[in-house]
Amino acid sequence: MVNILNINNLPNEYIIDFLGKANTSYLGKAAGSEKMYINIDRILPGSKSAKYHSHTKQEEFFMIFSGCGTLRMDGKEYLIKKGDFIAKTAGKDIAHQFINTGNETLEILDVGTKEECDIAYYPDEDVYYLSEQKLIFNGNSKLNGWDSEPNK
Repeated sequence: MVNILNINNLPNEYIIDFLGKANTSYLGKAAGSEKMYINIDRILPGSKSAKYHSHTKQEEFFMIFSGCGTLRMDGKEYLIKKGDFIAKTAGKDIAHQFINTGNETLEILDVGTKEECDIAYYPDEDVYYLSEQKLIFNGNSKLNGWDSEPNK
């Protein structure tokens, strides 16, 4: 059975608003996609898509549908505009973030793989997020008394 949906009639349960500054439509989830996600991100002027982060296993692809802004990626900033598209391979050192520096909504097609045991790393804060386990920890945290020796 083919499940044909329309973005203009997407049920509210598949649209998440982020503090009135951005929202995401989860198209892949609504359509039943299992191995990849397909989202439309809408970022208002002066707002950010997400915190600057990378993924250890997840590959992503982005296409700018409307607006303009700045892409922070790999420690550099790039101007982006309607029609631009970017592929981001997996890797802890390939962080990314979109910032709407324009005057209209920045609309981005956001497609990626769903990977088990993917770890998101936030280099601005040195924070790791293990989404499957819902664990968050700081890279500067020191564990006193911990040792990898199993027989102690």
